[in-house]
Amino acid sequence: MNLVNLMNKCENCTKSTHRNDDTKKRINKRLKTIEGQIRGIENMIDSDRYCNDILIQLLAINKSIKSVSNEILKNHLETCVVNDINNGNFEIIDEIMELIKKLN
Repeated sequence: MNLVNLMNKCENCTKSTHRNDDTKKRINKRLKTIEGQIRGIENMIDSDRYCNDILIQLLAINKSIKSVSNEILKNHLETCVVNDINNGNFEIIDEIMELIKKLN
């Protein structure tokens, strides 16, 4: 079972976020690019490429992941967090602070 299916079956996961089709396409496109970068590194390992070249590609992947994470975080702040605060759920501030700590 893949992670998405596992999350969909999680009995304790009650929150969800609706994303419009454009947002989903944009994020998924970026994730597919990262997936391709990872396959490229696998090929570099298999072909005994120089360590420095591999490390540079790994740094590029890290930057790509951080960029996608920042985009999702920005969207989360603008939608989910704002909605929770507007509905009186100020515990969301503690949740977002813990999330930001983990992202750093």
